[in-house]
Amino acid sequence: MTSQTIIYTEVDEAPALATYSLLPILQAYTKGSGIAVTTKDISLAGRIIANFPEGLSESQRVPDDLGELGKLVKQPEANIIKQPNISASVPQLKEALKELQGKGYALPDYPEVPKTEAEKELQVRFAKVLGSAVNPVLREGNSDRRAAASVKRFGQKNPHRMMKPWPAESKTRVAHMTGGDFYGSEKSLTLSKPCEMRIEFVDDYGAVTVLKAKTSLLAGEILDASVMNVADLR
Repeated sequence: MTSQTIIYTEVDEAPALATYSLLPILQAYTKGSGIAVTTKDISLAGRIIANFPEGLSESQRVPDDLGELGKLVKQPEANIIKQPNISASVPQLKEALKELQGKGYALPDYPEVPKTEAEKELQVRFAKVLGSAVNPVLREGNSDRRAAASVKRFGQKNPHRMMKPWPAESKTRVAHMTGGDFYGSEKSLTLSKPCEMRIEFVDDYGAVTVLKAKTSLLAGEILDASVMNVADLR
């Protein structure tokens, strides 16, 4: 019997609760079928521990499962069935660090405003742990979620029998924007050298509020932003 492997990713919060109930069912269902259901830990705690092993004992260290998956998704034999949505903000990172440190893990604190070269290096390493760094790694593979053109054409030619005329009293509207949307306003910049940036909000009267005073960036990093004009949408 041909042996195949399904890798089930262990993540945080609500998906973790689902894992405790669903994973045993999947493993029982595939038992004896030649399909092995294994797990990879890409939770926030797992990512922190994997990326900062130097102060940990041998029993505390864990493999870099996200790094392994990042290599696997680029292989033609890998098929991503469902891309997990990973989120981990700086406050969540700091809370996780505090909890792990309380359990005896010798992990460094996150330097939110680095002052020394060592702290700047730490911040760069921690950037690989945040949620925004996880999704792009796994989406480098064949995880395109768009429906195939043939599937779309079939749906257009063969509408579902339960489709009904749009009720006049419905407040829901479907609109298509030709400008003023996220796509049309997107701007990006690739940094040619290291620098520091701050994020400001400028109101209608020109008053400036600093939202984030200082962030250190590396050469090659990409800044990307877009906005949607609500008036145009409506």
